[in-house]
Amino acid sequence: MELATLLTFIVYLAGMLLIGFIAYRMTNNLSDYVLGGRRLGGSVAALSAGASDMSSWLLLGLPGAMYLGGMTEIWIAVGLAIGAYLNWQFLAARLRQYTAVAKDSITLPEFLENRFHDRTKALRIISALVILVFFAFYTSSGLVGGALLFEASFDMPYTQALWIGALVIISYTFLGGFLAVSWTDFFQGILMFLALIIVPLRAMAEMGGWNETVQAVGAIDPSYLDAFQGTTVIGIVSLLAWGLGYFGQPHIVTRFMAVKSVREIPKARAVGMTWMVLSLFGAIFTGFVGIAYFSANGIAGQPLAEGSHETVFIVFSQLLFDPWVSGFLLAAILSAIMSTIDSQLLVSSSALAEDVYKGFVRKNASQQELVWIGRFGVVFIALVAVWLAYHPESSVLDLVGYAWAGFGAAFGPVLLLALFWKRMTRNGALAGMIVGGMTVIIWAELDTWFRIERAHYPLLELYEIIPGFVFASLAIILFSLLDKAPSKEIEAEYEQAKTPII
Repeated sequence: MELATLLTFIVYLAGMLLIGFIAYRMTNNLSDYVLGGRRLGGSVAALSAGASDMSSWLLLGLPGAMYLGGMTEIWIAVGLAIGAYLNWQFLAARLRQYTAVAKDSITLPEFLENRFHDRTKALRIISALVILVFFAFYTSSGLVGGALLFEASFDMPYTQALWIGALVIISYTFLGGFLAVSWTDFFQGILMFLALIIVPLRAMAEMGGWNETVQAVGAIDPSYLDAFQGTTVIGIVSLLAWGLGYFGQPHIVTRFMAVKSVREIPKARAVGMTWMVLSLFGAIFTGFVGIAYFSANGIAGQPLAEGSHETVFIVFSQLLFDPWVSGFLLAAILSAIMSTIDSQLLVSSSALAEDVYKGFVRKNASQQELVWIGRFGVVFIALVAVWLAYHPESSVLDLVGYAWAGFGAAFGPVLLLALFWKRMTRNGALAGMIVGGMTVIIWAELDTWFRIERAHYPLLELYEIIPGFVFASLAIILFSLLDKAPSKEIEAEYEQAKTPII
């Protein structure tokens, strides 16, 4: 790799560590460490939520899928955009209000416990376990992606690349907590956005323009231009259903809890959705132009190597730009990876400090003690993720979609109904979490555990978040109605949460 590209990477990583040190000096208690003291501005919250959401999938996975399949791959982007908008529209303000009313809850498990006045700690235990288990695998997949980027860019051994990426992320998350994560996500979101605008525009210019690009792709194979080619209703519904996952992603909904005022939500929604839609278009166009550019008759003169379709953004960055700009564009990929991992580490460590340590080990622990437990929790969970990523296998990487479905089904219906249905009870919440999570696990393993041939039953081809979401919702409603009605105190808090808190 060119020295200029290497220097760009070093400057970028140094900048992330500097932000961690600044945030360290502003972190005084657990609320600061976990939620930034609830003082995030709308724009920072929006870009932080978007950056922590998208990960390397936006710069590697989606362009790679478009390169392979053409326009048939746009449905997942459509589903995600709709889901993200509905999340901001319906969940954000209500969750910000209700968490403040419910004893100023600073973690998702704590909110559920306070919302239903659960003195048994069952809600906190199960939700914290779901977070810790799923995020360990989710984080490991991101570390694998970062290691592969370092490995390909700097020609270094996989293990060395894994540790370098992990140590930088652990350092600034360890030091600065939520403020460091949110500020770095803000700058990383801007970097990702600019990269996804610059690369496809430059690639299309090389092709002669948009019309020429479309004609070139159509000449290769007209099916690349048809969004319905080779798809089924079940397939399209499954891709659209990715949007359901937004309602239950802990690392995304915590941004709603951290916004300094409900009045910031409309601005955050506008900024976040603009960033997301334009970024998705950039990723789609990068892969689409790649079809024409890297075909046998394209400018490059040969296709990408088999199995390397997800490198289309990386190859464009290296071919079309000088080393300084190339380094900036490759840093955008690292930004996407880091912005998701740091958020996942922070949510996991907060579950460990607030929901496990304070809840069961030392109920009277001081704020400073909890901050340090959270910091050491970051290190512990990251080391588990590194261990899982040490021998990268497709099964680990596949858990990204698996964990997305698991969180979406376990927490999505529970959060939505907890915020908008007064009659919901603690037993309903427990049933929803357990049924949603177990449905995802069982549905994903039907062919392995039960030797069921999915091809014989088209409905079983559905993405597991759909049955998980439906069955969890039904379980919540059924168990809540069978349970005794909530107390007057719980109902009063529910009504109080309807009033905007300024």
